[in-house]
Formats: sequence, C-alpha cells, structure tokens
Amino acid sequence: MRLGINLGYWGAGMDSDNLAVAQEADRLGYDVCWAAEAYGSDAATVLSWVAAQTERIDIGSAIFQIPARTPAMTAMTAATLDSLSGGRFRLGLGVSGPQVSEGWYGVKFDKPLARTREYVEIVRKAMTRERLSYEGEHWTLPLPGGPGKPLKLTVHPQRPHIPLYIAAIGPKNLTQTGEIADGALLIFPAAENLEETAVAPLRAGREKAGKTLDGFDICPTLPLAVGADKDVSALADMFRPYTALYVGGMGSRKQNFYNQAARRMGYEKEAVEIQDKYLAGDKEGAAAAVPEELIDRTTLLGSVERIADRMRAYAEAGVTTLTLSPAGFGLEDRLASLRAGTEALERAGLA
Repeated sequence: MRLGINLGYWGAGMDSDNLAVAQEADRLGYDVCWAAEAYGSDAATVLSWVAAQTERIDIGSAIFQIPARTPAMTAMTAATLDSLSGGRFRLGLGVSGPQVSEGWYGVKFDKPLARTREYVEIVRKAMTRERLSYEGEHWTLPLPGGPGKPLKLTVHPQRPHIPLYIAAIGPKNLTQTGEIADGALLIFPAAENLEETAVAPLRAGREKAGKTLDGFDICPTLPLAVGADKDVSALADMFRPYTALYVGGMGSRKQNFYNQAARRMGYEKEAVEIQDKYLAGDKEGAAAAVPEELIDRTTLLGSVERIADRMRAYAEAGVTTLTLSPAGFGLEDRLASLRAGTEALERAGLA
C-alpha cells in the first residue's frame, strides 16, 4: 500500500506551510500529493506551484470540479500539468454538490452520473490528440450549424495515458467509477465495511467493463492525528467540526452524499441529528452530536502502533493508496505526522 498526502484547500495563511508539507512528503517517499478546490483556490494553480518545487512525488487534483470547466478545458489543463511536471500528474474529477454547482458556477446539478460519463469520454478523447467531435445529451462538439470545427489538442502530455480518478461515494457512482476510471477517491471510509460500501460496487463496475480490480487504485483520504492511545478521545474531538461540516452541512438536506454515507454505516439517527442542528445554525451542537466511534472509524488516531494496525485493516480491505490529511496547529506538528505515517506503514509491514 502506498501513501499520499492531501493538502486540502489552499489559503487561510497556510500557503508556505502547505508547500513545506508537500516537500517533506516528497523527501519521505510519499506517492502522490493531492490538492482540492471548492470556491476558493483552484487546484490547477496549486499543483503547478507544488510540481515546480518537488522532484519525485506525483501531483493530483482531488478534485477538479466538473461544473467548473468544460471537458476540453480539463483535457488542456491535464496535458499541460503532465508535461510541466515530467509525467507526474493524476486527474481527479468530481461533480461537486448542488450548492456549489448551482450557487457558485450556475450549472444545474442534474443527472450527475450521465454528465460524468460524457465528461470522461470527452476528456479521454481529447487527450488522444485526435480531432475532437462528440454527440451526447450534455455536450455536442462542435456545436451544430455554426463555424466551429473539430480541433485537436496541440499540447503533448508526457505520457500517453494520464491516470483518471473519480470522487465517488454512492453505490451507483462507485459502480460507474469502476467501469470508466483508473481509480476512486473515497472520503469517510471505514475499513470494517469497505467491502460492501465501496469495493463491491467498484468491482462490479470493473466486471462490467471486462476488467478486474488489478491495477485499479482505491484511494481514500483519512485525517491523521498522532498521540498517546489514552488520548484518542481528545484526538477525535479535533475532527468533530470537520465531520459535522460534511455530514451536516455539505449539500442540501435532500442531497448530502456524506450524510447518506453515514447512514449506510449504521448512524441513521445520529446523521439526522447532526444535519438538523447544522442546518439550524447550531454548528457546535452538530459537532457534539457526532459519535466518537464514527470519527475513530474514519480517521487514523493514536500511537504509531495503533495507526499501523488501522493501516493493515485498510490494506486488507483493498485500499491501494492511503492518502493522509495530517492535523496540527503548526507546521512542525504536521511534518511530525507525516513522518509518523511512514513509520506506521513500515511497522504495518506495508512499505
């Protein structure tokens, strides 16, 4: 099992710290460095900056938002980043959520699976550097009856095939991801039920495409906090606002994929309470309502040995790249967490 690092969203006065984290991950042998975007910093600019100041680590978008860019623009960006980084780019895509898609981008959040499938088909076709034409429900290239003509990408990617990942959480999205992508970006995964919540639908999608999970990258992101085992409860408290934000406030009441995931994990009553309080403006109450068990199952907490045990469980469940999101109030804490991650991987016998 390989390790990745997720820098999250850029900004908030942590720019230089994030670069230092990426450089330390590069030095330690981490496999990939991901950057996110929502409605602040964009991932492409961040990744180009990181790529210019690292040597070996791959850079990946987790994610480029599908409503933010036309598929041809995404193909251009992917090809450019792969070329500039010397073949180190991984393209992660996702539909975002209804609040961001419609509120920020003005793009209707409808038929996300069909839209994703078409988007991936166009991106892949564009990156083959053949003349681009496409007829679908959501995109038609060139537009009919006008001056447009089929064009081909002029940038040469470093590699003929850039790995393509999709952020997936629901069963149907996971199955489609297994069918059309090279990897899956997961969030809030518990090792204990990863088979039924993620691996099984991914496998079904691979089988639909006449493939197996061999070579397919199952890549969850897990928050990480290192400390004494007796302090696990205190470490879990660090992630209460984070979990409450996703389970309670990410998306609308009817369309919150993370809330639905918590329910599938067995936290039906708790998910309802968290969402009710968060949407009512009681963020502290929502955080307090998050079960410690839910946090512990979806993060890496405690001593290096305890974290190593959890890493073994994720590897046995089918995870191939474990992306860490280290917590800490300062740069040294985050760097220490990175080093603890590599030590835990070695103790687990997975390095």
